[in-house]
Amino acid sequence: MLEKKSIVIIPTFNESDNIIQIIDEIFRLEDNFNILVVDDSSPDKTASLVKEKSPFYKDRLFLIEREKKLGIGPAYIDGFKWAINNGYENIYEMDADFSHNPLDLSRMQVFLTQNGFDVVIGSRYKTGVNVVNWPIQRVLISYFASWYARIITGTPIMDLTSGFVGYKSNVIRDILDKGIKFKGYAFQIEMKFKAYNLNYKLYEIPIIFTDRIRGESKLNLSIISEAIFGLIFMKLKYILSKFFK
Repeated sequence: MLEKKSIVIIPTFNESDNIIQIIDEIFRLEDNFNILVVDDSSPDKTASLVKEKSPFYKDRLFLIEREKKLGIGPAYIDGFKWAINNGYENIYEMDADFSHNPLDLSRMQVFLTQNGFDVVIGSRYKTGVNVVNWPIQRVLISYFASWYARIITGTPIMDLTSGFVGYKSNVIRDILDKGIKFKGYAFQIEMKFKAYNLNYKLYEIPIIFTDRIRGESKLNLSIISEAIFGLIFMKLKYILSKFFK
């Protein structure tokens, strides 16, 4: 095992087409990551596939089964708490659908463990727009959502909506102590905003984001609207907290 234990948290809902392949790809890496799948009672039996795979990766592959679909934010929070309670010091989050390349985990690990950073973000927008196979309207929505979030929150990160992130466990612990409001699209923004305002060091590495080949996207308009209106409230709440300590 690594001197500092590392785990990748993968939230799933109907990812039976992808989950075994992504698990195998991560375990092929030399960095010796462990994996925690957090499944929201997928009707397609995603969790059953993980259970069948577990004996092949004993003490490296873990599963949390939740009773129903509760949102990406709560899924990650359950995963974070499990990882912290089990002694992991480097905690990564990524999608199951290969939109995030598992090979990039090794690059992120270097910056998180050797270069003095507390949060490492796999960024689609640090060096332009590095997105493959998305329709132009979705690229524009995502890009301008990150731009909007950066302006509203004052957080100097190009890809605030990225879901491919590595955290040192103490960062997550401090953020959870402050509380997390959002459950959907804005969850990723809130995590980075709070890490930045807690004076942790954030760093973006450029990645190429490739749209899923198998399965269906979980993005919808209600998730986006949460981000648009919720961020203003979050920023105002933060400003007011500075005046009324």
